[in-house]
Amino acid sequence: MFTVIGIMFGGIAIGYLLRNIELLQKIGKPISYTILLLLFLLGISVGANEAIVNNLTTLGVQALLIALAGTTGSILAAWAVYHFFFKERRKE
Repeated sequence: MFTVIGIMFGGIAIGYLLRNIELLQKIGKPISYTILLLLFLLGISVGANEAIVNNLTTLGVQALLIALAGTTGSILAAWAVYHFFFKERRKE
């Protein structure tokens, strides 16, 4: 996992250094199409995996619970940051 994160940050650094090269500014659409193709192929591989398809309801419920917990935590953290750092205090 650290390898993937390191590669991503390495790409960000190289992209930042080479941001003025015109060719790099034109490859946005092909990259988007490549990512869509990769997601489609990932979907095919998931659909072909019998273990995943047979446990889809269990995995779906777990994924929903994780998503709800993450969203709730993010909302609570944003509220706390706003409340403690950005909300103007009323003088009484």
